[in-house]
Amino acid sequence: MKRHCFALDLKNDPQLIAEYEHWHKNENGWPEVRKSILDAGIYDMQIYRTGNRLFMIMETADDYRSEEKAALDAANPKVQEWEMLMWKYQQPLPWATGNEKWVGMEQIYQL
Repeated sequence: MKRHCFALDLKNDPQLIAEYEHWHKNENGWPEVRKSILDAGIYDMQIYRTGNRLFMIMETADDYRSEEKAALDAANPKVQEWEMLMWKYQQPLPWATGNEKWVGMEQIYQL
């Protein structure tokens, strides 16, 4: 298994942050989006928040390829609908490139 870590900012608005958290409760998530995540070889995904900064940890199959996941997502209308909804709440990190949302993080320390 591989671990991937990403960061993203939310718009710094308490109401929007509360709405974003609402959509990420298990009972409010979209089953089609969950299925797309699991079908791509992502075994576990966790999102943490401090202020308006998000941190995501993904555990994936060794052969997981983000390019393949991106292509599958682009072809999935329900995932695209979800992504459009999430842009209401999200904003790119200042160093994100193009239309990049979640920016990969580099591990700098391990005990």
